[in-house]
Amino acid sequence: MDALRISDRVVIPATDLSWTAVRASGPGGQNVNKVASKVELRFDLAQCAALHPAVKARLRTLCANRLDAEGRVRIVSQATRDQGKNLADAREKLAHLIASVLVPPKPRRPTKPTFGSKRRRAEDKRRTSSKKALRGSVRGTED
Repeated sequence: MDALRISDRVVIPATDLSWTAVRASGPGGQNVNKVASKVELRFDLAQCAALHPAVKARLRTLCANRLDAEGRVRIVSQATRDQGKNLADAREKLAHLIASVLVPPKPRRPTKPTFGSKRRRAEDKRRTSSKKALRGSVRGTED
């Protein structure tokens, strides 16, 4: 297996990647019982030296449901009936995941509500209050 190129600066070495082929589920006729076309690609996140620790942490939180017991990211592909295409698809999925966490998220700057939004909120509260005040029992109609 070749190394996985994420960007110009980031290349995941082939030693951090491993894959297995298993029988796929779903339609496929007799082919599905004979051919192992489903691909499970595993990326050893803990041992990877190509990624910065902050990037690893973001990837770990993003792929929390894809981690196995050893801490490896598991990517599954069974889109086609061809093992090679499924492997390429799984590698592409992993590359997109890693590329999405390479850029750190922008820190949120807390903002204050504007004067107009405060005024609109107060007017809306007054309107709702007067509407609810009109509800209730009717007085003065004793028979």
